[in-house]
Formats: sequence, C-alpha cells, structure tokens
Amino acid sequence: MISLDNLTVSFGGWTLFDQISFLINEKDRIGLVGKNGAGKTTLLRIITGEQQPTEGCVTLNGECTIGYLPQQMRVADTTTLRAETEKAFAEVLALEAEIEQLTNQIASREDYESEEYASLLQRLNHAQDHYHILGGDTREADIEKTLLGLGFRREDFARPTSEFSGGWRMRIELAKLLLRRPSIFLLDEPTNHLDIESIQWLEEYLKNYNGAVLLISHDRAFLDNVTTRTIELSLGKVYDYKVPYSKFVELRRERREQQMAAYENQQRLIEKTEEFIEKFRYKPTKSNQVQSRIKQLEKLERIEVEEEDLSRLNIKFPPAPRSGQIVAEIKEAGKAFGAKRVFSNATFTIEKGQKIALVGRNGEGKTTMARMILGELEPTEGTIRLGANVNIGYFAQNQDDLMDGEFTVYDTLDRVAVGDIRTRLRDILGAFLFRGEDIDKKVKVLSGGERSRLAMARLMLEPYNLLILDEPTNHMDMRSKDILKSALQKYDGTVIVVSHDREFLDGLVEKVYEFRNGGVKEYLGGIYYFLEKRKLESLQEIERKDTPQQSIPKENSAGKLTYEQKKEQEKLLRKLRKAVENIEAELAEVEAQIASFDAKFATATEYVQADYDAYNALKGRYDHLMHEWEKASYEVEITEQQ
Repeated sequence: MISLDNLTVSFGGWTLFDQISFLINEKDRIGLVGKNGAGKTTLLRIITGEQQPTEGCVTLNGECTIGYLPQQMRVADTTTLRAETEKAFAEVLALEAEIEQLTNQIASREDYESEEYASLLQRLNHAQDHYHILGGDTREADIEKTLLGLGFRREDFARPTSEFSGGWRMRIELAKLLLRRPSIFLLDEPTNHLDIESIQWLEEYLKNYNGAVLLISHDRAFLDNVTTRTIELSLGKVYDYKVPYSKFVELRRERREQQMAAYENQQRLIEKTEEFIEKFRYKPTKSNQVQSRIKQLEKLERIEVEEEDLSRLNIKFPPAPRSGQIVAEIKEAGKAFGAKRVFSNATFTIEKGQKIALVGRNGEGKTTMARMILGELEPTEGTIRLGANVNIGYFAQNQDDLMDGEFTVYDTLDRVAVGDIRTRLRDILGAFLFRGEDIDKKVKVLSGGERSRLAMARLMLEPYNLLILDEPTNHMDMRSKDILKSALQKYDGTVIVVSHDREFLDGLVEKVYEFRNGGVKEYLGGIYYFLEKRKLESLQEIERKDTPQQSIPKENSAGKLTYEQKKEQEKLLRKLRKAVENIEAELAEVEAQIASFDAKFATATEYVQADYDAYNALKGRYDHLMHEWEKASYEVEITEQQ
C-alpha cells in the first residue's frame, strides 16, 4: 500500500535516516518506536509529504488515503462541536448536493431514450454508490458514536469549539480523522489528551478498523493492545519486528546482546590490528603486511550499538520527612465553578505511605481535587484537612510551561536550590538523563519529555512527604517513565497521581478513586482491578437500563431490602463464597506440589531443567491464585456489608 524506498535525511553533516526501506501493507497495525530524537515524527511527516527526504522516495498506491494526527494542531473557533465534526464528511455533503441536483434534472426531463438522459442516470447511480461507500447513510449515528466514545457528552454537541480546552480540541481533530476513514491512520501520541475510558474505546476502534494504522506512542499498554508489528528507529536504521511492543522488547534485548558480542569482537580485532601496525610500521620487512592491515581497517564496516541509559539505577527521591498517620482527610467535599458543579460529597482519607490514583473522564474533577488538597482551590462544600507536618511537592500538567524558556537546564535548578543540595545539581540532572552539554541547553529548545523530566528533577530539590503528580508521564518516553515509576515505588512518602497511563499505574498504586458523574468512588486494588470492576459495573448499568421498570424490585419505605432483593443477595453471596473455597482448594494443592519440589531439590544430586521449569510455573500459578483469592475475598466482604 505504501512503500518507503532508501530514505535518507541529512542535516548538515549529520544523518538522521540512512537508506531505510520498508512496506506498509493493508490492515497493518504498526507501532513506531525509538529514542527521543530518533526521527519518528519526521518519518510520519515524510509519509504525508509535509517534509521531503534528502534521498529516496515514498510511493503510495493510487487509491491510498492518509489520515494524519500530529501532536499539536489548531482547531477552528468559529463553529460548534457538531458542525466542526461534520467537516469530516465534506465529500459526502458534496455528493448529497450533487445527488439532489441530478435528481431534479432527471425529474424535469422527458427524453427518456436520449444519451443525455442515460448519462444523467449513470452519474446519479455512481454518485449514490459513492455516497453509500463513504457512509453517508449513517453519518449522524457515526458522528454521535465517535464523539461519545472520545468522551464528549450530547449536551456538548451544540457548544462552540472556542469553549473547549487544548486537550478537547485535539479530540475534535481525532474524531474528524476517524470519521474520514482513510486507508491508513498516522497517529503521533494520540493518547496524550485522552482519559482511560477514551483510550480503551480508541483501542477497540483501531483493532477493528478496516485500514492500516501506524502510530507513535509511549503508552506501552496501548501499543500492546493495538499493534501487531513494531518498527524501531535506531542510529538511522530501521529494525522490523512482526510482534507487538512487549514481545519486541524481549527480541530487541536478544538482538542487542548479539550486537554487543559482535561489537566487542570487532573492537578486539581493531585493537590487535592497530597494535600490529604501530609495532611494525617502520620495519621495511613488514611494510606489505602493515599496508594490508591498514587497508583492512579502512574497508572494515564499523558496528554501532545504541548507547544504553543505565542512570535509571541511581535515581531516588529524598527520604520523606515524618508526617502524621493521616495525611489528608476529605469530608463531603464538593466544588462548583459558578453554576457548573464539578463533583460533590467526596469523602475519603489518605494515610501515610499510601500511593493512590485519581482517575476518570476529563473534566470530572481530578485536577480540581489535586489543587484543593494542595490548597490552591477552596471547596465550595465540605472540608479538606491536611495532617500534621505534611509538606507537599506538586507536579502540574502544565509544569513545563511554568519554567522560563530563557534559562538553561542547570539554571532552572540552581535558581530554586538552597543549601548543600546545590553541590549535587549535576548528579540530579544526570539521574534524569541530562548529561554533558545537555545541562547548558535553554529550556525553550527542550522536547516535551525533556521538560517533564526537568520539572520532575526540581521536585528532588526539597524533601517532601506528599507528592501530588498530575499527568506526570505526558510526553515522556518509555525509559523516562520507567525511571520515574521505579523511583516512586522506592519512595517512602505518600503519592497522589492523576494519570491515564495504565502501565505506569500498574504495580505503583494500591487504591483508585474514580471521579464520575459528579461523585467519587473508591476501589481497593490496583488499576487493572479497577478496570475489571468498572467494566462489570458498566454491564450491570446497561442491564438495569434494559430491564422494564416494573420488574425492578424497589426498597420499602423504611429503606430495607425487599424479599426478592434479599434472595438475590444471598444467591450472589453463595456464589462468591464458593469461588473463594474453590481458589483456596487449588491453592492448597499448588502449595503441596511446591513443597514436594522443595523436598526433591534438597536431596537432588543433578540439575534437571524440566523440574525447575515446572517449579517456576507452579510459583507463578500460586501468585496468580493469591491475587484472585484477594479479589474474591474482597467481593465477599463488600457484598456482606450491603
């Protein structure tokens, strides 16, 4: 469908791409990955024709159409959400006008046997066929489904686009792009401005899409769920893997080990050859051999291996100063801006050392709650009280915009650092991947990910015991996110994180608070447990909506459960308790098998790989069952309390 042939891109004496080639086929699902600066966005712009390569060419087949979503774009401010979205159907609307015009012409003629009449009929049939192919019959339903899927509400449809924030404007452009149904989507960080629900909706849409997808994303879960092929840009070359991202990481590690072995062998060969040349350079009897070795070195194609960042092993937040056991107490808190109520009746307690996530659709109040805990906003109802000796470090969504673009990386930290920590600024910057000349760059020339890392480095200048992080991973690459996640897992203070990045939250938070429909709901468990529960609740909501109103048992006037409701609850409890018993029985069986292997290994005289494989599989099964047992036990506990 699209062929990239021997593309080379050079800037001065520096080469970004060096003779790269690959094919994009119909229905391909490709993740484009590589370090920041590897040229991922440049490659998309070359495919669209916005940028020309120094050498080589991009060839599209005749019917191929491209839908490109860049990281930043402008949206018109002169129309409503629905009217702006309808622009995706410009061709359909033109066909509608043409069909109406042709129909009127045909109705006014009586020369049924003439060539002109036959020609009009032919044009009308062609226009109608094309209209159906482009989805003209279902465009209103498609617009509604797409806008709702991306998080808009029906009451938003008539709102002017000028009222929407930058993130919501990007969603408008994404909606228009999806509705155009191009042959291939080129998506540059499409999840940056989406919440978890919208990301999941987009995943399903792209997985079932009839065309091809080429996307850049630092959301590992999104890549794994959408893509089946990974193309890596590294040192000006492309490496094509027919697997999703997580499998690519494993294969890339193996490839890197092979490259390192070849690189080290070559370096030893070069070293020995250079020693020979130096030793016998001035001996006439060895001149032929010396010249031969010199030519051998000149012809040698040097192996390059991309430098691996090992600094993530060193990064660590300062120890958290002691605080009270209660870090923040939120009681029946709510917030309204004028007539618009964001949420109400939020009641929960955050204790020392907890790591929690605030999730939900954009505009439901996650950032508002973070700023209320911080003290930047006052609740319009209820109270928010901080515990004793709580010292807050805050990372805002627009943190990178709050830094002065004219300052250098080093100056940005130096101007806020106080005391002995000023002697460690270079070490801190090094831990966040700023090395050598990087620290003298001005903030205004940094990428989005570099700015986020710099803002995070500023948080290390003072010891905090409560970190509030609002979308900290936006624009960060995979390595930077791993660095930050690892540091937060080791951090002994309290963490509140607002994020839509499931992979980042997985294994980091143990409690999730969802902001939805003007309220706040607590989920005891990690992010994937929350998503499982949320999916189940959504299905139950749909079932309730589909059930005839008269068949729903109601509570009596005293607020007690009816007889039918009690029966249903008892039935559910029996089912949940049975599930717990089944898991406990299987756990006992697995524990016995593990104990048997332990006894066998204690007296073993030889190593049997198959035994150790089976042993490790049993331990993995045990961990999985324990996780399932915890969830099932919690379900029983919650149901018993109802």
